[in-house]
Amino acid sequence: MPELPEVETVRRGLSPVMEGVVIARAEVNRPDLRWPLPERMAERLTGRRVIALRRRSKYILADLDSGETLLIHLGMSGRMLISGAQIGAFYHDHPAPQKHDHVVLHMQGGAWVTFNDARRFGAMDLMPTASAHDHPLLAGLGPEPFGNDFNEPYLAARLKGRKTPIKAALLDQRVVAGLGNIYVAETLYRARVSPLRLAGDLKPKTVGSLVPVIREVLAEAIEAGGSSLRDFRQANGELGYFSKHFQVYDREGEPCETPGCKGTITRTVQSGRSSFWCPSCQR
Repeated sequence: MPELPEVETVRRGLSPVMEGVVIARAEVNRPDLRWPLPERMAERLTGRRVIALRRRSKYILADLDSGETLLIHLGMSGRMLISGAQIGAFYHDHPAPQKHDHVVLHMQGGAWVTFNDARRFGAMDLMPTASAHDHPLLAGLGPEPFGNDFNEPYLAARLKGRKTPIKAALLDQRVVAGLGNIYVAETLYRARVSPLRLAGDLKPKTVGSLVPVIREVLAEAIEAGGSSLRDFRQANGELGYFSKHFQVYDREGEPCETPGCKGTITRTVQSGRSSFWCPSCQR
């Protein structure tokens, strides 16, 4: 599932053709994705101007001049693809309709924004902008990693006394929003912290080091356009290239990249999910 860098990459790609632009016509080709789509969705989107395009955790939020906000979640295989517009060096003609083109936004000026989702694990919803933070998918989220509310004292307080592994704690969206398996693995490697360590046992200095490392890893991933492992594509159809810079994730059996370390990257299953780490230098 796309994590914060992938969703932010898509948001930035959509911004030039959506922000400040009217949705001339919304085409909704099925009644549901992961959950039922909003009632009269096409009618409520058609003719509305996108005031702002923002991101909260792993969700894209399009604020409309109607006072409603369109929530978009990509799910496992969802893609937001642009056609009929010049985005940087890329231009894609409008393609023939595809089987899994579930929602198409025909933007004023000729661009199309198509939500294609083969597995239909994605989601869309409409909600009042003024109370968007109360939406069931957003209400319990922790602070954004780049926000001022995510800092060393906050993280220390949230981890204090927790008997869960540090990996599980950082994957908890109530602690910090947007992190997933990939970027937690890369963060713990750079911080030299074992994913098996209990969160409440970490020393204050170690907890403090996690905050800048999380931001560093996420910033580098956004700059690289996210990570393409299976289905993820940027809005212009291109791959994300941070996967070429993985130091531990999906590198089981390969040598550790820490200078002087002779360890090998190991895969450990925690709560049904793979943790990649170096037992020699992550303690």
